[in-house]
Amino acid sequence: MVAAFLGMRLYSVLGRRADHGEEPVQSRFDAPVAPANPVALPLPERAAPGAAPQGRDLAPMLPSVERGLREIIAVDRRFDPHGFIEGARSAYRIVLEAFWRGDKAELAQLCDAEVVKSFAYAIDSRVAAGEVVENRLVRIEEVSVVGASYGAPYARVVVRFVADIAAVTRNGDGHVIAGSLHDAVEVRDVWTFRRDVTSGNPDWLLEATDEG
Repeated sequence: MVAAFLGMRLYSVLGRRADHGEEPVQSRFDAPVAPANPVALPLPERAAPGAAPQGRDLAPMLPSVERGLREIIAVDRRFDPHGFIEGARSAYRIVLEAFWRGDKAELAQLCDAEVVKSFAYAIDSRVAAGEVVENRLVRIEEVSVVGASYGAPYARVVVRFVADIAAVTRNGDGHVIAGSLHDAVEVRDVWTFRRDVTSGNPDWLLEATDEG
């Protein structure tokens, strides 16, 4: 029981397993259910010089989320929801891999101080227990905006990630005490990103993590 608890500490910080079973890495998960009364947010796509601008839609979202995104666009004309989603996808992988490596310095550049503190606690607990994780992000199944707001001077966007992660935890002797690199579990995370729109720094910080 102790080994199982320690092996699952990662998910107490970054998310949870979708169910109690594990799925093979190559399995396909059910598609997420769309929110009730979703709307599409058509936005201009960057066109090549001389070409007519073309539109594309974000994934369906609640009206409150659309309003939040429009509030952010109104105060930050550089904000591109499509580009943000791709950036969030990259940030998810980078933050996870930094956490698994125990790289506190990189996490400090990407996350709010309170989030860094939570990650550092989990890393220190892992080290104190003599554990080593060998985790692999197999694929990101879904990246969707589920919240957005602006409260001067901060813009906040909440993103849900659904991903397949293969995870192994080894003890100090190198023996596997939890997980398997041959199987992946579905993990659902909800991360909140924040940016000061009055700052010249275009980077967003990870402000909060939750299960989703």
